[in-house]
Amino acid sequence: MTLAPETIAKPKAAAPSASVRSRVSVPLRFPDGFAAEAEVLTFSGLADGKEHLLLAFGEWEQALQDAMRGGAGPLVRLHSECLTGDVFGSLRCDCGPQLREAVERIAAEGGFLLYLRQEGRGIGLYSKLDAYALQDGGLDTYEANLALGRGEDERDYTAAAQMLGAMGAGPLRLLSNNPDKAAQLTGLGIEVSGQVATGVHASAANLRYLAAKRDHTGHTLVLPSDAGPVHSARDANSDAAAAARVGAPAAAAVPSHDEMIARAQGLVAGLRERAEETERLRRIPDATVVELHAAEMFHTLSPKAVGGFGMGLETYVEVVRRLARGCASTAWSVGHLIEHVWMLARWPREAQDEVFANGPAPLAAATGAPAGVAKKVPGGFAITGRWTFASGVMHSQWALLAAQHGSARLQCLVPLADVELLDVWQTAGLRGTGSNDIRAENLFVPEHRTLDWELLGAEANPGSALHQDPLIHTPMGPLLNMVAPAAALGSAEYALELFRELIMVRKVKHTVEDRQADSPLAQVRYAQASGLVATARLHWQEAVRVVAVSHARTPSMLTERERGEYRLSLALSGEASAEAVRLIVTGSGGSVHRLSNPLQRIQRDVNVLMNHAALTRDPVLEQAGRGLLGLGFTVPSF
Repeated sequence: MTLAPETIAKPKAAAPSASVRSRVSVPLRFPDGFAAEAEVLTFSGLADGKEHLLLAFGEWEQALQDAMRGGAGPLVRLHSECLTGDVFGSLRCDCGPQLREAVERIAAEGGFLLYLRQEGRGIGLYSKLDAYALQDGGLDTYEANLALGRGEDERDYTAAAQMLGAMGAGPLRLLSNNPDKAAQLTGLGIEVSGQVATGVHASAANLRYLAAKRDHTGHTLVLPSDAGPVHSARDANSDAAAAARVGAPAAAAVPSHDEMIARAQGLVAGLRERAEETERLRRIPDATVVELHAAEMFHTLSPKAVGGFGMGLETYVEVVRRLARGCASTAWSVGHLIEHVWMLARWPREAQDEVFANGPAPLAAATGAPAGVAKKVPGGFAITGRWTFASGVMHSQWALLAAQHGSARLQCLVPLADVELLDVWQTAGLRGTGSNDIRAENLFVPEHRTLDWELLGAEANPGSALHQDPLIHTPMGPLLNMVAPAAALGSAEYALELFRELIMVRKVKHTVEDRQADSPLAQVRYAQASGLVATARLHWQEAVRVVAVSHARTPSMLTERERGEYRLSLALSGEASAEAVRLIVTGSGGSVHRLSNPLQRIQRDVNVLMNHAALTRDPVLEQAGRGLLGLGFTVPSF
């Protein structure tokens, strides 16, 4: 294809010369079995001083000679390094498939692949991952770079022009969908006889990314019709806000249940490494927050109409359980932040337009302990109070605060910047949740950001008229009890794993066995702990099943017996988890109480979890007994 006139840059100073410093033959084989022989060249004198590579494939020398006789020239691909896509197979971009395609096509026709060390369009690997987190919040790939204080595309192809000049490349055909590459090479004195489009490697995970490249920088990409135009996330007509207003589905790559659980499991190793730091900071570390956004954890219950995943109860609680195998504080915070996105999706349209304007995962802390006081004023309410246990508040932009107005209990949605955050979270366990207090004095809350608590929690909540996601059409109460038992179970499973590793190598003083596992007493203790964890898991699964069954029918309100069954199962699950951890810690020796040992942290975290309203034994068993006996509950369902 011939370049359109508008894509040809005005000439600028030709790139300074560079020279070949070494060359070596390297046989390549890709995961799908495709093999090719590459001649890899390195260079001296490159303008940016980076270690760029040129890989020559096929009959490249013949292609150069043909170009000198008026031919089209070698086929050339400028490929910017992408560790996540090229090496790890990330689906968030199309770099890996582009690299694979380019090698095969160039090997067949003769030419060069330039592997340029310009990760993340020139901003670097860490910044690229930071940009991914911002994209999860609603920005497109270019807006995310700008939000980091970087350029939309910082790549410079001077070194590429130098490498091509050192190879004696005259006219060449550029394998690319990006008009900027051809423009820069032309401006640097390299003759581009034509631009050859690559294939379009679209997937559910990268569709929005490709659409941004098509719409923002004119990439020659033909995408599926449902990709749609990409607008600024800060635009009043952004995809997310428009979708919330009209109920049309936004482009979202919705993973399966198993894929979502695999994402959560993939975070566990990092959570374990940073668990001590999490506790010391008394909040989730920034590195973990970036990883959580990159894995789209906060999209789990967000409605599909605003770009979320709209997943069900089973996926949500399993995500929390898996994260707790790495860090209970992180699992607790993430579980509640996911839950609060779901709560926001139950609000009327005007409030949703506001909170979902910048993407599918607005983060909000929610607390009603104790409820504040609301006074009616023109246009809304003035609220006053001090609210405790604001889990997730250290990472939120919004706060959901309970306030009493006469006999009505309201939930009030306020920007976090409008309230005072009190640093009081000094606790024995779950220290990393940063569940600090919130204080406000006569804070004005407009009418559209207040909602009657009973209406919010009802099956027919305002959001149910806006979204098709099944979970939004269910009562709110049962879900509010799910985080603590899931976190306790995941923590106990992690403790059992650590215990097994310990007794397989530990030598106990004043015993004859070479390792603790050889002792019959240790074998009994491990078996007992394993049984308790299994008991906790079975009770937990039964509670999830009871609630899931109710969600599958209309109306989905739990019967009193079902409410008694699921609350009883959750409490017994937590009790078995805590007893398993106690048994494990007791049999793990004195060194387990060093602060560097994760078992002591797990025990402290689980002890705090057991004081949560979902797991506190006596009141839960009393109400469960009343439900099972048909005597009626004496406390509200939420």
